[in-house]
Amino acid sequence: MSEESVSGGASDPLLLSVSQQGAHTPSFLQQIFQCVSVAGLAMASYFVISHFVLQTVQVVGVSMVPTLHHSQHYLLNRWVYYVRTPKRCDVVVLRDPIDKSFAVKRIIGTAGDHLVFKNGGVYVNGQKLAEPYLAPGMPTFTCSDKNEESFTLSKDQYFVLGDNRRNSSDSRSYGPVPRQNILGLIVR
Repeated sequence: MSEESVSGGASDPLLLSVSQQGAHTPSFLQQIFQCVSVAGLAMASYFVISHFVLQTVQVVGVSMVPTLHHSQHYLLNRWVYYVRTPKRCDVVVLRDPIDKSFAVKRIIGTAGDHLVFKNGGVYVNGQKLAEPYLAPGMPTFTCSDKNEESFTLSKDQYFVLGDNRRNSSDSRSYGPVPRQNILGLIVR
């Protein structure tokens, strides 16, 4: 190979096209399309994450005191119940069966459980439920005039109560909640 052929290689059309490609800038319409594409992907990502993964929620009311307080913000884990079923003692956001609003409550009973309310206590499957999350001395009474009331939960039914038992509208008044009403788990 001669020096001429090596140095003259810069005039080779193949090498020119490669060096010109690196210097190419997208047209104005291509830049607009790229910006719109990035914005669309960002909005789609936000929608997927906020509706199916994590969402912020604000507690309204005092039904979960002393665990959660009025106006505090928490994260709602919406995907966890795609992986596992709700468990006893989970603090959840649910769609209230009566007024269709959102409520934050604690799951006390799950499918197949037998619950009895008597003498200010909660009994699940014959065992008194230990509730360290309640304020000391907080009793759990029924919403009726009865001193004792019992519930047996069917498949995909959950019994929910607020931690502030004296000031909570919960399953004692509207009965067991179907699984589809439970939206997700509160992350504290």
